[in-house]
Amino acid sequence: MPLMQFKPLHAAVLAVGVAAAAATVAWSDAARLWMPAAHAQTVATAPAAAPLVTGLPDFTQLVDAVGPAVVNIRTTEKISTQPSMSGIDEDMLEFFRRFGLPVPNVPRQGGPQQPNDEGEERPSGVGSGFILSADGYVMTNAHVVEGASEVIVTLTDKREYKAKIIGADKRTDVAVVKIDAKGLPAVKIGDVSRLKVGEWVMAIGSPFGLENSVTAGIVSAKQRDTGDYLPFIQTDVAINPGNSGGPLLNMRGEVVGINSQIYSRSGGFMGISFAIPIDEAVRVSDQLRATGKVTRGRIGVQIGQVTKEVAESIGLGTARGALVSAVEPDSPAAKAGIEAGDIIVKYDDKAIDKVGDLPRLVGNTKPGTKSAITVFRRGQMRDLSIMVAEVEPDEKVAAADGKPASGATATANQLGLVVGELSEVQKRALAVKGGVRVLSATDAAARAGLREGDVVLAVANSEVTSVKSFEAALSKADKSKPVNLLVRRGEWTQYVLIRPNTK
Repeated sequence: MPLMQFKPLHAAVLAVGVAAAAATVAWSDAARLWMPAAHAQTVATAPAAAPLVTGLPDFTQLVDAVGPAVVNIRTTEKISTQPSMSGIDEDMLEFFRRFGLPVPNVPRQGGPQQPNDEGEERPSGVGSGFILSADGYVMTNAHVVEGASEVIVTLTDKREYKAKIIGADKRTDVAVVKIDAKGLPAVKIGDVSRLKVGEWVMAIGSPFGLENSVTAGIVSAKQRDTGDYLPFIQTDVAINPGNSGGPLLNMRGEVVGINSQIYSRSGGFMGISFAIPIDEAVRVSDQLRATGKVTRGRIGVQIGQVTKEVAESIGLGTARGALVSAVEPDSPAAKAGIEAGDIIVKYDDKAIDKVGDLPRLVGNTKPGTKSAITVFRRGQMRDLSIMVAEVEPDEKVAAADGKPASGATATANQLGLVVGELSEVQKRALAVKGGVRVLSATDAAARAGLREGDVVLAVANSEVTSVKSFEAALSKADKSKPVNLLVRRGEWTQYVLIRPNTK
């Protein structure tokens, strides 16, 4: 493709153009641009708007100050090896077996070999970490050291230490290891509450094993609910495999998070990274250093989200709180009087704005503590007192068998529901005081998702104890608006909105 050619203007034409422009153009000292004389004075006297962004930050001093406190972590795991009779390693034998090939007759080397009971140490992963204290405590991710038989910590001055795993918490993905060293450079812990969306942050780590790599970006969002106990910090800082466990730093050189997760379809960086807030991580690390494990509170409920439609229909107003969908028998919640269908709106005087707030607040409560809890139940707020228990490993919520029996009284209504009485046996099995069971669901009820076997506990904020009370509550409901039903299915309880037939 030929280059664009510029041709000079004819001299006479150029002279006329300059002469004509001389009368109407003036030089502006303020803007240093050619412009019409009529606007020159206006531009010169107009106040300049203060720029919102003054320039890109310089990270060099930050790297110099914090870099020595960031470490590289390598792990190995022990793999049991069983030498084959043919002298071929197991990987090669697997190749021959998979493709049905005969194993070649390879002579053995030396005498008979004995199995290696101790196993062979092989590299299992590379991650990052940072020094918490001068006496050798290092924080990293739990998944970095998981399953490791040996942990090697390398400092920026190339000194290497074998580390002892003090403790790891899978729920928050936080781990603490200890190296035998003194006088180490330690990081400063920042205040996450001061962190703002759009603020510059920097990461140091070992992506793909490349030690002491520095990347930078901004905070994209806060309070990202990607875990039960953590409101993650989202950034666009380039984080890749190997960055895990490294620090996320603000411009004051303080650690505000631990780089932990990435959103990726390819395994590499795609512009979305997540960091564990450092205040949550420090809370966990303090327990790990003190006892080697983390204890958390529990109250024994299954919870779900409160939608805008449900909140408006039951009189709660705005969508907030955590909807109790199931209560574990003999749990602290059951003993406190919490019922399925309650909406927990406060815990220890702290508002539950979204469902993820409750597990974090309860989890951070010391077991054995008596806490105050506020629930919204059938149009009214109720204050309860609850004794927090301790989370046990692999706990499972007991589920009641809610299969209804047949042969109960039924009634048809404009919701498209046919309901029947619950027997005392069924009530005990479901751990409910009342309710009616759904015998069939058609029309509006079917469209809302109701089905045979569901149990209706309340209608329009009125508790249902029998078919008669169900009909009475339904007769009082506003027929021009959707009717909210509190429905139990199996071990789950939720609100369902039914729009009555208008024909």
